[in-house]
Amino acid sequence: MESAAQSTSANSVEAILRAELAAGDAAAVNTAPILRHLFDNGANSMFSDAIVAGVRGMLNDLARQLLDARVRASGELERLDHPPENLAALADTLAANQALLGHVHALACEWQLTQQLHARLALDPVLSPLLQAQMASTDPETASLAMKLLAAQARFCQEQRRMQLTLTELPGDLLHGALVAMRTLTRIDDDSEAAAAEAAIRLEFHEARTRLGLAARLIAGMGGGALAALSISHAGTPLFLTALAMASGQDRDMAVMSVNESQLARLSLSLRASGLKQPAVEEQFLALHPDIALPDGFEQLTPDQAAALLAAAGPHAGV
Repeated sequence: MESAAQSTSANSVEAILRAELAAGDAAAVNTAPILRHLFDNGANSMFSDAIVAGVRGMLNDLARQLLDARVRASGELERLDHPPENLAALADTLAANQALLGHVHALACEWQLTQQLHARLALDPVLSPLLQAQMASTDPETASLAMKLLAAQARFCQEQRRMQLTLTELPGDLLHGALVAMRTLTRIDDDSEAAAAEAAIRLEFHEARTRLGLAARLIAGMGGGALAALSISHAGTPLFLTALAMASGQDRDMAVMSVNESQLARLSLSLRASGLKQPAVEEQFLALHPDIALPDGFEQLTPDQAAALLAAAGPHAGV
């Protein structure tokens, strides 16, 4: 009878989390249309003004960098002012790329979380206890990687304060999409300039050296010790989110969005799928959502069941 009761409890919590996950994913599917509506109409919605402004600022900054590259490719190094209509048109084209828009939105949300945890937990936005420990590693490669990530995270924080994003910090597929937008924008002619600009940008790009690439390499190099990165108060925001994505088998942008208050089922399932037991999951909820409690019977949910629920939800929940 005790075994039957435990099975019933596990089935019950699984049903609850499946329903909440579906609701959260349904809300996430509408993120891109809502963001585009905000850009077009300047309206407000469930997204904070800071998030919307940050996304718009980063897209404008990416557009500016692409146009700068075209100017440099023409040999006019001094003339970097662009007609407002060209800048706006390219920013709009970038915003129409759903994957790119989703990534930029995730970065804005990551920065907001970083600021919140700094204010509430005094968690340093740049140097976390885990990163500090990795910098002190006796392994020269690990220590060097940690130092590079420290510098990259410091640049990320500075850029987010200015609502900017370095073009070559984009993941490879998204950088390609941005370059395609630069080439195909009909208001800007002269394909030779675009080709030269694209070649120069691609030559400068090294995905493994980006902030996200460095974080992934550092987590991968920790092996079994990467479990320590699933404590946000110890790992800090960027390493925690990277570790959560890798351990739960999700895209990092999806892991970022799981921390949102509308995605609590995905967060709890991601933490459980990563191998954390209930006390450790509760510890992360205390740091991220102190007013939220896990559903009764959550301890009966196995990591495999949590992973199966996430897999069944699929990748469609992102922006």
